Amino acid sequence: MGAVKSKRMPRAVREQQMLDAAVRTFGQRGYMAASMDEIAELAGVSKPLVYLYLNSKEDLFTACIRREARALTEAVRAGVRPGLAADRQLWDGLGAFFTHTGRNPDAWSVLHLQARTHGERFAAEAAAMREEIVAFVTELIVVAAREAHRDPDLAEGEVAGLAVALVGAAESLATWANATPGVTARQAAATLMNFAWAGLGNLMEGRPWSAPVMSDELSASGAVDVVHGA
Repeated sequence: MGAVKSKRMPRAVREQQMLDAAVRTFGQRGYMAASMDEIAELAGVSKPLVYLYLNSKEDLFTACIRREARALTEAVRAGVRPGLAADRQLWDGLGAFFTHTGRNPDAWSVLHLQARTHGERFAAEAAAMREEIVAFVTELIVVAAREAHRDPDLAEGEVAGLAVALVGAAESLATWANATPGVTARQAAATLMNFAWAGLGNLMEGRPWSAPVMSDELSASGAVDVVHGA
């Protein structure tokens, strides 16, 4: 009798195996330094098979960005339970974000560092993920405003700006947390809540921070008063 042939691995499973190897390689070595040879070796396949499945290094990197972006956004959304208080929803969302980025540092490197610095095609993929998360955070801020004021009067542009600032802070903090031994997802989330929620809470309660009046603004105001005979 001939040797029994091993069961052939389904294409979808094999492709995910290649993507796993690619994310690890791109995340640790960077897009430019990573080679298809080492990705194929890490995946346990031949280089021609990687090209057959994923066409080129550029297409492989794009597939990695899309997969990891989808995984991150799904993790954040799954971490938030609708119906809870707005601060609890934000806390849960941040916890899910930092837990995911902490458990997948190579994927976060691909999304936050590599994708943004190696061409418009890759940057656009990362930007699409960021826009989705910003939109989600915007929803949470609107919920918070509704809780504080039944008819929220926060300007649309201000809400959008707050969401962008919060997401930007979370991204930077995730990179710092991954590079700093001992920082947990819970600690990172608590740091950002302490930084952001106190300010958001004051804003929702009608106590926004007011910028100090500068000397040139006072001069301009005085000139206007003179013109109008004040």
